[in-house]
Amino acid sequence: MKHTKKTVMLFTMGGLLLMATACQQNPRQQEEPEPVEEEEVVVEPPENIISIAQSKMLYDNYTRNRVAPIMRYEIATFDDEEFEVSRYVDFDYKMMKQYIAYVEQEAEKAKVDVSTFRFYFANYPNEEKFPDGKKVIHPRQNSIFVLPTLNRKGRNMGFYIDAEGRAALIKNAIKANDSIKGYGSNLRQNGRSHAGFVPSFAGPILFQEAQSLIMNHGSSSPPPPGDF
Repeated sequence: MKHTKKTVMLFTMGGLLLMATACQQNPRQQEEPEPVEEEEVVVEPPENIISIAQSKMLYDNYTRNRVAPIMRYEIATFDDEEFEVSRYVDFDYKMMKQYIAYVEQEAEKAKVDVSTFRFYFANYPNEEKFPDGKKVIHPRQNSIFVLPTLNRKGRNMGFYIDAEGRAALIKNAIKANDSIKGYGSNLRQNGRSHAGFVPSFAGPILFQEAQSLIMNHGSSSPPPPGDF
């Protein structure tokens, strides 16, 4: 009887050991949860998107009211009938993303918020190089430069980063150029407007900024064939 009980106990223990070993060798695989599909984010068009028809009207207005007077000025001043008036400025898409990310980074470090990007009309000098030695790529051509702004007392003001890493206002660093003050009144002679006026570039040297956030040097030219 004792021998039978021992035999049953040994079989029972052996069975338990075999079951434990089997469980270790073939662990129960957990069911992986099904991936959750992310809802697609739809970007709505901004309110300032304009129609193609409206853009054509704006383009033609510039042709009539700006291109012709600029050409008259260039021919009268430089005797250059081959001059082609620039019609656009474009910036590389990746560079634009880098520029916006850089401005956001510097603004965050300076603890300010960017309120707008301001696009200034500009005109390249009739020179081979700028005062800092950089080449003038498009002499006499119109262009733009971009300046980020911050909100100061309800007004959007252009800013840069000073030597201490703070956001400083452009207007407090740039000395006014007296040679072009009131230029509008100088355009009229004998009661008539002279549309070809271009401001002088002989003004004072600009401030030596710690870190400018102004972007320029895009590609400008007459429109490629097929556009407008």
